[in-house]
Amino acid sequence: MTSASLWIMTWLPADFEHPVRVPLADGQHFLRPIRGADTELDYPAVMGSRERLWTIYGESWGWPPATMTYEQDLEDLLRHEAEIAAHQSFNYALFDEAGTALLGCVYIDPPEKAGADAEISWWVVDDHLGGSLEQALDAFVPRWIAAVWPFRQPRYVGRDLSWSDWRALPDLV
Repeated sequence: MTSASLWIMTWLPADFEHPVRVPLADGQHFLRPIRGADTELDYPAVMGSRERLWTIYGESWGWPPATMTYEQDLEDLLRHEAEIAAHQSFNYALFDEAGTALLGCVYIDPPEKAGADAEISWWVVDDHLGGSLEQALDAFVPRWIAAVWPFRQPRYVGRDLSWSDWRALPDLV
């Protein structure tokens, strides 16, 4: 077993139970772990905001590619679903209260770079960029992480550290 594999296995306490539905303070939106069954809502959300998402995640994650198909998105969401079940990483989808629109995502990952015990980032669809939903999510995520998750040094990539500064940090291994 590599040291990176050992770290992923121990980055959360063995008895930690991740939240399964997290209401935002506005009472109109909630977060929940993403599933393969969400592809029908995720694919248009991602591809509708793809150009901006590429400017955020493209250089670091290679995501979302311009040619991503529905089937590739389904594979990606099934991978996320399995990682969530194994507590390897977490992708929480942001939904309207009815659960009929996927409006963004919050990623909670074990650190790849030195100096943190988790790396967290999030986005909203272009239609909500700069609006009250994005502002609510920006305020909510750090409070939620501090209150519910067992991290002492979470890093908010793209928020408290730019993606280019994050890429320049030394790798954890």
